[in-house]
Amino acid sequence: MSTKPASACAGHIRVHSVLFGNEIERIITTVRHLNRAADLAIAAGAATSVTLAYGDSSPHPIFSDADIARIRAESKALIDIEYHFFDANLGSAKGHNTLLEKAEDSVAAGKAVNSVLIMNPDVMLAPDALIELARPLRDTQTGMVEARQLPIEHPKEYDRLTGETDWATTACALIPLKVCRELEGFDNESFFLYCDDVDFSWRARLAGYKIIYQPSAAVFHDKRLDKHGRWAPTSSERYYSAEAALLMAHKYSRPAIVRDLLLAFEKSPEKHVRHAAQEFRLRESENRLPTPIDPKGTVSSFAGHFYTKHRFEL
Repeated sequence: MSTKPASACAGHIRVHSVLFGNEIERIITTVRHLNRAADLAIAAGAATSVTLAYGDSSPHPIFSDADIARIRAESKALIDIEYHFFDANLGSAKGHNTLLEKAEDSVAAGKAVNSVLIMNPDVMLAPDALIELARPLRDTQTGMVEARQLPIEHPKEYDRLTGETDWATTACALIPLKVCRELEGFDNESFFLYCDDVDFSWRARLAGYKIIYQPSAAVFHDKRLDKHGRWAPTSSERYYSAEAALLMAHKYSRPAIVRDLLLAFEKSPEKHVRHAAQEFRLRESENRLPTPIDPKGTVSSFAGHFYTKHRFEL
């Protein structure tokens, strides 16, 4: 007999994924995994139905109408597949906020939307991933449930008994729509590519919700590695990571960390890191920085270069 708690029903799950120059065939592989997971989740009562919505930030549309029609025909467990070409690179936070607006349009049109699964377009769900992601929703104070990424698991710490963690990555995370509404989505004014999920998690915790890491919900998330087997970020990824680090420290009332980061970034041999410091100074001069919150550090955690303690080093 299984010792796992019965899976909750996530209701209608709307899957959101933001594209940027992705390969069609790899996306189709991801959809096939999602379709199988949706089929099993519906059969198990963990979901009533599943819709997939893509937002495309690429310079040119990745999909044609014929491509979407072909994917719809292959994906019998998904009641619909939406494709929205943004005609601009909106980044992560604004891209997901735009898809959340589309979700509200669906609700206004009389369609049910209970939960939103935000995931990267290259993530492949295990067959039971949606079932496992839904389990923690039995607790109505669950605000976000994160899947376990393979082959490189995220190293951040979590409670082995409850699954509670300081923040969840939106590489693959299930969120009740009511939480998205209460938090008014992601902070796209501050964050373009990185840390929008950390900020969302911390604001959810400030609102009284729990952030849950669910190791039994497995997904495959391929990443580029260098010759030493370590993650190899691009220069643009390093820029947005540095920019986000400054903005997080400012928004969560850590002026000393902001000062130390600026000193380090301005002396960096990497041009894009120095540029991040310059951009922060510009925002500051133009009064475009976010209003600081959480002055007592109730939910925010800065552990060296990370936003919580890590279990192991990558």
